Amino acid sequence: MLRVIGMMYVTLAPTVLAGIFNMVWCKLPVMRFARVPIDGGRNFTDGRRVFGDSKTWKGLFGYVMLNLLFAILWGAVCRAAGLEPWNFFYVNHENRLGYNVFVGILLGLGYSLFELPNSFLKRRLDISQSKQISGARKVFFVFLDQADSVFGVALVVWLFYDLGIGLYLLYVLVGAGTHILLNMMLYFMKLRKNMF
Repeated sequence: MLRVIGMMYVTLAPTVLAGIFNMVWCKLPVMRFARVPIDGGRNFTDGRRVFGDSKTWKGLFGYVMLNLLFAILWGAVCRAAGLEPWNFFYVNHENRLGYNVFVGILLGLGYSLFELPNSFLKRRLDISQSKQISGARKVFFVFLDQADSVFGVALVVWLFYDLGIGLYLLYVLVGAGTHILLNMMLYFMKLRKNMF
């Protein structure tokens, strides 16, 4: 079991790094034209925003660009450090530049696109970033906020290595727990406005 969890971390190290650096990227005064919401400010049929202001084209571009960059760099690290057997992406496929570019793009898309259904659901329930919720709903949404992107990136892993449903769900649990710890760290570094 420890080996499997170790493999999970080795496999998704580029995505963890991309998530951290995307927080920095989104704060940089570059590509201001892309700081527009993915939903274009449009409302759904219920009169509420589709996704909200926090899901921007700049953030989506950052996730894709940074996952691509870190997938390439991590492929070189895995080759040099002998970590390829610990990386699910290299169990059935060769560690090559073109492959790493493709995987990096898919990881970035998986991460960012799988956050959108959660944002859509919260807009339908009139839960905004600033609105405080409590009880079971708070626990559910704290978990979902951390797990949504992991559902996407674990699915990308599954495309290249047959995880099966049990290992896929373990990936989501481990990933969500890791995401919570990283968000706490980013909060204390003042890169996030709130911890969860």
